[in-house]
Amino acid sequence: MNKIEAILKEHYHLDAANILPQRGGWSALAFKIYSGKHAYFLKLYEKSRASTPKWTALIDQYVPITFWLMQHSGLKGKLPVPVLTNTGAYKCEDDEGIYLLYEYIEGETVGGKALTAEQVHELSGMIAELHLYGEEIPVETKEIKEDFTVPFLPQLRTALNREINDLPPDVKELMSPHLEQIIGRIDTVGKLSADLKNRDLRMALCHTDVHPWNLMQSGRKLMLIDWEGLKLAPVEADLMSFVDEPYYDDFADVYRKVHRDFAINPDVLQFYRYRRKLEDIWEFMEQLLFDRQEAQERAATLNHLSKELNELSG
Repeated sequence: MNKIEAILKEHYHLDAANILPQRGGWSALAFKIYSGKHAYFLKLYEKSRASTPKWTALIDQYVPITFWLMQHSGLKGKLPVPVLTNTGAYKCEDDEGIYLLYEYIEGETVGGKALTAEQVHELSGMIAELHLYGEEIPVETKEIKEDFTVPFLPQLRTALNREINDLPPDVKELMSPHLEQIIGRIDTVGKLSADLKNRDLRMALCHTDVHPWNLMQSGRKLMLIDWEGLKLAPVEADLMSFVDEPYYDDFADVYRKVHRDFAINPDVLQFYRYRRKLEDIWEFMEQLLFDRQEAQERAATLNHLSKELNELSG
């Protein structure tokens, strides 16, 4: 904790009275920080994790857009933005990690609970509002614009084709029964990627990772957190998260009050759904192949990978 205390003191002039570990996500560790009468939420992206560059490379590109949304859209108060450092930066770092500091949100993560009808309506309104904005906003969006490349695909294909026998035994045992299906998905995503690059598709700001663990109920207000995946993309990048939900019709009714002529593009939807599944599989494989994990953490990662593989038929 001394490292975190030093970071807070040096970059934010904060004296941490207490630092409490919180439940983190795939991408980062999380801490609740008490300083005086204020509470903060600190995200620590560990440089030792293979996935950290993916989550942190575009911080200086996506965070300014969240600030603009907070100030100029109907999402004001419904998304978090970082506390700036003493020098006005969005992040700081040391030899161990990259840090983002936020005001602490008092509330409860929706998590495993079913969304209420009220939450479905509020969430649909938030996504519809987000999708009103595109590259015309007065903030640079070029670096986050979807180009339909899938950078992890060659690594995944190599691991499954040429290096399958070199995988750790526990990983190979999980992967082997699903090889044909995964390679079929890889081929489909590759073809869709090449096709969609040549299509003229409307793009809007998309969160790209909307799920209950990224939703917080704070008082009477629903908040959407974890904006690392913010993209300028076809709206299916968000709507893929809802099409199979039992509340989709209600969600779509609210959404279409804002976007009256909207219709799902099946090719774009399939691209995002298949890419996300493959990305999740590769994320867990990366952790098992490249990250240093204790036995308990490795077992949990194997369980997550197993779950993703068993859902491939969905």
